Amino acid sequence: MRICGQASLAGGLACGVFLTAVFVGRPGDDGTAAPAPPRGPYVAMGDSYTSGPRIPDRTGLPAGCDRSDRNYPALVAERLGIGPADFRDMSCGGATVADLSGPQSTDEGTNPAQLSALSATTRLVTVGIGGNDLGFADLVTRCVEAGVLHSLLGGAAGGSADDAPCRDTYGATGADGIRRRVDAAGERLSSALDEMRRRAPHARMYVVGYPAVLPPGGSGCDGEMGLAEGDAAFLHGEEQHLNAVLRQRAEAAGAGYVDTYTPSVGHDACSARETRWIEPLVPRSPAAPVHPNERGESGMADAVLRTIGAAA
Repeated sequence: MRICGQASLAGGLACGVFLTAVFVGRPGDDGTAAPAPPRGPYVAMGDSYTSGPRIPDRTGLPAGCDRSDRNYPALVAERLGIGPADFRDMSCGGATVADLSGPQSTDEGTNPAQLSALSATTRLVTVGIGGNDLGFADLVTRCVEAGVLHSLLGGAAGGSADDAPCRDTYGATGADGIRRRVDAAGERLSSALDEMRRRAPHARMYVVGYPAVLPPGGSGCDGEMGLAEGDAAFLHGEEQHLNAVLRQRAEAAGAGYVDTYTPSVGHDACSARETRWIEPLVPRSPAAPVHPNERGESGMADAVLRTIGAAA
């Protein structure tokens, strides 16, 4: 999913998904007191769910990465008291796991390999990635199109949990293909985490999962999202699988995992405008379509801080 940097639905949807990693045991796992949270130097990496596209104000180069100065890495740095000299935000809309180790071209320049910011002095690393490897934005776009066509052909708006024209189009074989892409992204992430450890051996690293984009049961998404109930549930399930793989890969690498899903339940793109973390297809607050707004980025920052032992 190309997450960010373009006006198209797929481009906007694909701006983001994200991860944050730590190569030490999770604080307090052995019954000892959690270590003091690191105060920097801090390097943030990831895609548009990390960079915060269209949330004012834009900062950093290249401009095509569409980083916000109110995204969750900026808020984490601010709350930990990490100054500009010790904070590097390398996140970029549209990034895949491959863009961690290689340069990424955008509409307005080239973002260096995100891992290039790491060094032996780095003490905290956050990285949010994976959704673009899955192609989640394209998947959402196809399901919206299937829902619209279904309605035009006489299907009931919203429908029931059994009303899933997009899921039915994919079938078992197509769904297996989606799962294989997620698993492949997990394998690439494992290699990237190994390289992070090599470059930043003293850093605490955390893999941050995705917040709830759609509600668990899929209900209420036929309006601003244009999704049949069964298809919204289908997409929610695919995101849950992605989060499960991210957690597994983080734990296998000895990294911490930040659960942003649990605190975001009820704040998805189909929820009330006043409380949602994720904007719908037509955003009502400054944010890219189907991406976190400022409330969502703040909620993700809270989840990161709780996990590293610096409760907000």
